[in-house]
Amino acid sequence: MARFTPPAADAMRATLLAAARDEFAAHGLAGARVERLAAGVGSTKAQVFHYFGGKDGLFDALLTSELTAVHDAAPLDTADLAAWAGRLHDVLVERPWVERLATWHRLERPDVPVEALAEQYADAVAEIERAQRAGVLPRRFRPAVLYGLVVQLARVWPTLPPEAAASVAAVVPQRRRQVVVDAVGALLGD
Repeated sequence: MARFTPPAADAMRATLLAAARDEFAAHGLAGARVERLAAGVGSTKAQVFHYFGGKDGLFDALLTSELTAVHDAAPLDTADLAAWAGRLHDVLVERPWVERLATWHRLERPDVPVEALAEQYADAVAEIERAQRAGVLPRRFRPAVLYGLVVQLARVWPTLPPEAAASVAAVVPQRRRQVVVDAVGALLGD
């Protein structure tokens, strides 16, 4: 069977997104240079504008792509929210650039929601609410609050300030994950 080869435009778009990941994670939206990332993959600034409409569009496409990949790698599981938090933690550890990109977005574009991500968030909150109504999850917290708390617990380690590096390093990676799972279990009253 012949191997599928994506159209050149799709391949270049994917190549630009991969280059943008490193550029934006390292420099943020303001510090990233389209010329630098395009030149690094044999492209041009004009191609970035053609495919993404500009630097902001490239950043939004990248953020959407990366957070969707996280969501796909660790789909929400309301039947076992503590185990899901552990899986989410694992995915975020495997993809350290995701937290950096999300932080840059919060810092540099706090009033610019990314529509696809807003939809994912709304769907997750609705799923939490259904699980609460079915008695699978406690109703102690509103659905959006519970979802937010669990996500924050899953991402606690990489978001600690640099001053906490020694404390983080003192906890082995497997234990960090277990702390996340245990904390979510305690939050749920397990």
